[in-house]
Amino acid sequence: MAKLHHLPPSAASLTASLRDLGYSLETAVADLIDNSISADATEIQIFCETSRNAPVLVVADNGHGMTKDEVIAALRHGATDPRKKRAPKDLGRFGLGLKTASFSQCRRLTVVSCVNCDFAGAEWNLEEVEKNDDWVITILDPDEITSLPYFETLREAGTLVIWRDLDRLFEDETGRRRDEIVNEKLTVVERHLSLVFHRFIAGEVKGRRKLAIYINGHQISAFDPFCRKNAATQVLPAETVWVENAPISMQPYILPHHSRLTASEYDYYQDRSDFISNQGAYVYRNGRLMAWGDWFRLVPKGEATKLARVQIDFPNSLDEAWTIDIKKSRARPPHAARERLRQIISKITARSVTVHRGRGQRLFQETEAPLWERYADHDGVRFEINKQHPIITALNGRLKSEDAYSLRVLLDSIAASLPVEMIYSDYSTHPREVAQVAVNGDQTFDRLQNLKQVLYGEGPGDPGAFREIVQSTHLFDDASEVVNAFIDEAFK
Repeated sequence: MAKLHHLPPSAASLTASLRDLGYSLETAVADLIDNSISADATEIQIFCETSRNAPVLVVADNGHGMTKDEVIAALRHGATDPRKKRAPKDLGRFGLGLKTASFSQCRRLTVVSCVNCDFAGAEWNLEEVEKNDDWVITILDPDEITSLPYFETLREAGTLVIWRDLDRLFEDETGRRRDEIVNEKLTVVERHLSLVFHRFIAGEVKGRRKLAIYINGHQISAFDPFCRKNAATQVLPAETVWVENAPISMQPYILPHHSRLTASEYDYYQDRSDFISNQGAYVYRNGRLMAWGDWFRLVPKGEATKLARVQIDFPNSLDEAWTIDIKKSRARPPHAARERLRQIISKITARSVTVHRGRGQRLFQETEAPLWERYADHDGVRFEINKQHPIITALNGRLKSEDAYSLRVLLDSIAASLPVEMIYSDYSTHPREVAQVAVNGDQTFDRLQNLKQVLYGEGPGDPGAFREIVQSTHLFDDASEVVNAFIDEAFK
């Protein structure tokens, strides 16, 4: 008869493997904050001090705290069964996040917590684990607890998570370069947390109080990926699909064209999330952003959906249906949700195109004789210079036939060599940096005078038609006062 054989894993080998699950510093810190939020914390302080002889990173919260037995249980690998039903507000699942996130960044993890000023603390030290090849932790005595960095931040209740032996934070750099690396990483952490927990920071999660998160004393502000404060953002009808008797809500948004943003709004969004191209679904579990910027292969990312976003909310009871991973960085919608999302995408695509291309369409409608024309036929889309534009017809009238033909060849060559790919690349990434007019202001009056001469010679001319032609060239878009003054003087 077959016999059972006890075969525990090597503690030294497994902990080394757990360090490489793919956490970044920002995703690791976010995992710790999940625990603080689950403990009903309203304030979370993150301290990163590299000037100490032994640099530390500390996450301190004012949550309900843990007893000694609860601290020990929290340090146990697989502390909770992912198959068991959890509290509706719980942001954890596997009981691994605290350990795996911490070990990805440090070799020494200390947890201190208090309930009604009763302190308890314990520590994982990978050096001890490797030396003994056993799952051993250290229970701290009161003197050791009070000597820990940032112990003074604990009040009547709360928890400190302390990372020491930060062997992966500095990337083997020293001195000024090390400080630069840490500061760059902390900037990424701030931007990540401002997005992932934006609904908690803004106080939008039902049943939870507003959350304040600080990094080295600097408070993090919420980053809303849907730009909801802008009046030009379109909020489309929300939909709900039921999976396993639990609701999944889907709220589509169409973001404003960049021209409808203020300069400060554009800089804020572009700096933090690549506002123009970060399209897709934003998946939230219990108000916490899990994954974003993906259409789940339902539609390729492109111009048609570049301003579309869909906020998707689901409860933690559907974690398995969404295949949430340990790092909480991957989510795949169940079949029913995918099909409804497919329908939503088809509805919002047309609206996104209208918003994105609206400014381009007006370019060809704002004057009776545009300088460029857009053609769409069986050969595709092409742009050509309008040879019936008044400037071109006026020049044609003054040229000999062979010179007029040369002019047409020149215009066709300009249109054919239009650097479409380069324009698309520059405009799609930094649209506000694309500026065609770079004319010295002193040239404006002379150009207007020459334009009038080309069109009318010594004749009186039509001031209304002249104004239309001036607008069609876009040479004088930033000189409207000079244009008005010239027309008033030249067409008396």
